[in-house]
Amino acid sequence: MITKRVRVLIIDDSASVRQTLSRVLEADPEIEVIGTASDPFMAARKIQDEIPDVITLDVEMPRMDGITFLRKLMAQRPIPVVMCSSLTEQGSETLLQALEAGAVDVILKPKIGAADHLAESGMRICEAVKSAAQARIIGRPRRASSQSGPATRLTADAVLPPPSGKAMAKTTEMVVCVGASTGGTEALRDFLERLPANSPGIVIVQHMPEKFTAAFAKRLNTLCEVEVKEAVDGDPVLRGHVLIAPGDHHMLLERQGARYHVSVRSGPLVSRHRPSVDVLFRSAARAAGSNAMGVIMTGMGDDGARGMAEMHDAGAYTLAQDEATAVVYGMPKEAVARGGVDKIVPLELVAHEILAADRRR
Repeated sequence: MITKRVRVLIIDDSASVRQTLSRVLEADPEIEVIGTASDPFMAARKIQDEIPDVITLDVEMPRMDGITFLRKLMAQRPIPVVMCSSLTEQGSETLLQALEAGAVDVILKPKIGAADHLAESGMRICEAVKSAAQARIIGRPRRASSQSGPATRLTADAVLPPPSGKAMAKTTEMVVCVGASTGGTEALRDFLERLPANSPGIVIVQHMPEKFTAAFAKRLNTLCEVEVKEAVDGDPVLRGHVLIAPGDHHMLLERQGARYHVSVRSGPLVSRHRPSVDVLFRSAARAAGSNAMGVIMTGMGDDGARGMAEMHDAGAYTLAQDEATAVVYGMPKEAVARGGVDKIVPLELVAHEILAADRRR
């Protein structure tokens, strides 16, 4: 099936970055770069001539910074925006402001001349742009996509074997495993802000580059009653605590006696992601079985769908965010299609369902 290509406008003050991004995006047959701009004023003139489906936007630019331009764009002519930044702690704080202002995703600037890096980062950049094209932005319909991409696509088998299939008795504290992607940063904030301090332990995979997950966790920790931190290898899963998988690392749930902890490790991309929701969910099916609860939230693609089905088969209670509240109804839809979802709920009821499940134990 031939689908209309996603039209992208690149805004960055670096000519070399614009050229590299153009090459990366144009290598995907589903993407067309319709133009580039070195600053927001030039971009505004180009948008008057042709409205792109997605904009990639740098943060630091002359004459007007990216955050200011983003806010003006969202107020006047909403277009899905993917923020493009260098890998810095300071930049990650700024990008959180961009996500709160309406950006749908964050990508790292490709390293110019680093062929090995471009192979993986190019895949991530193209996926982010195609996800953004489907994002629920005020006043814009979502586009159809065949979601084609690189042929090599590993499953969670690349990191750990499937669960044994044996049912596990409810002998430990409940542990909640959450997966999200495009639109997930704001969805997770909304969900976690609704939880009391004594909530069950929670482990989260949010598709996000390294460095940004640490800043994201710190930001959530200032807003929520539960304690939120970026996971470190060996961290225990405790009631009232939330662990977020660090960017560029898989996170697995492991059990020792009646206690759970996380394993943070490197490894190949799984379902085109690292961290991968499928890896977390599979590890939960193996280590926790019916003591676990799975939640899959907004995002494009099918990362998490297989793992949620495995959790469901192992006796876990599973939820999916509904279409009406999801920025992109891709990951939840795929999980439902695989038969791994017990209940579909709007975002505002996810916390309620978790607390209700905890009380029933």
